Amino acid sequence: MKILLLEDDYTYKESIKELLEEMGYSVDDFDDGEKALDALFETSYQLALLDIRVPNIDGYEILKQIRKAKLDLPIIFITSLTDINNLSLGYELGCNDYIRKPFSLKELRYRVSQTINSYHLHTTLAKITLPFDFEYALEHESLYKENVLIPLSSYEKKLLFLLVKNRGQFISTELIRDYVWDNKPIGDNDIRMLIKKIRDKSHKDLIITAKGIGYKIEK
Repeated sequence: MKILLLEDDYTYKESIKELLEEMGYSVDDFDDGEKALDALFETSYQLALLDIRVPNIDGYEILKQIRKAKLDLPIIFITSLTDINNLSLGYELGCNDYIRKPFSLKELRYRVSQTINSYHLHTTLAKITLPFDFEYALEHESLYKENVLIPLSSYEKKLLFLLVKNRGQFISTELIRDYVWDNKPIGDNDIRMLIKKIRDKSHKDLIITAKGIGYKIEK
């Protein structure tokens, strides 16, 4: 499992990263909000630990963008802010937990484990069964095989969500282009490549193609 860590204090960042790696996680660490946000849209993570006060884009704005894009990702804020208004804002924006500086590594270990376990347990409560023994959690737009989360990019998630919501029906390339890319000038080859990426991560026959008609997932 992979975790994104955004922390501009070198000492904190190295201590947190070391602990997470000891726990068995792969960690991508950043000290700049803009770079962290780019990574969140390019890579699939199981958790993000975000400092709030960081250069370029702060933790609050990153969380806004994550929730707006409907990324399936639990968030823990790491912060020295203790004012109740700051804490309330984080929860209103959709963070899952806070950890206040200074903190012990024992506390961090506990909060990371609890957040990941409770978040992904919640996704098991409303799963849709798909062909080839795959399951889909509609609320968090997540694909599973034997209860193991399959990492998906933001574009892959949007396309799969569209197909699952309309399973049994062919979805045209025009509708896919409009929904996934907001009607940007994307060619049919780009759609085919995105379909291929999902098939490579799941099963080659999970998504059915009808030439000149579109794509679908069977009920």
